[in-house]
Amino acid sequence: MFYWPVRVYYEDTDSGGVVYYANFLKFMERARTEWLRSFGVEQDELRVRQGIIFAVRSVSLEFLRPGRFNDLLQVGVALVERRAASLRFSQTVLRAAGPEDSDPEPRELLCAGEVQVACLDAVRLRPRRIPDALILEVERGP
Repeated sequence: MFYWPVRVYYEDTDSGGVVYYANFLKFMERARTEWLRSFGVEQDELRVRQGIIFAVRSVSLEFLRPGRFNDLLQVGVALVERRAASLRFSQTVLRAAGPEDSDPEPRELLCAGEVQVACLDAVRLRPRRIPDALILEVERGP
């Protein structure tokens, strides 16, 4: 599991100081981008050099506990399935520490689910096989 730290800012919360549910999806998107980056892969370069983009095809989430203003979160990413033109990830959001706690260890699961992304031709927006070189990078690991 790859983890990316995210701090909850005031703009991420509703009037009660609780993370707005859609922002968990934003946190997961950032973590998937950083997961790719850990392999030396930049999404803008994939678009320009390989002519592909990744788009979310489906999401299934369970919201288990609220995130709160100033929480330090750890957003997890694990590749669970690779197909010719799609990737399926298991993702988690854990509260790592509150504002008064410097303990970096994740300790409370807030949100968990699966996200499937499709590889698309950047111009035609039609499914396209994931390039072999990218598959090799991802399977080799960071």
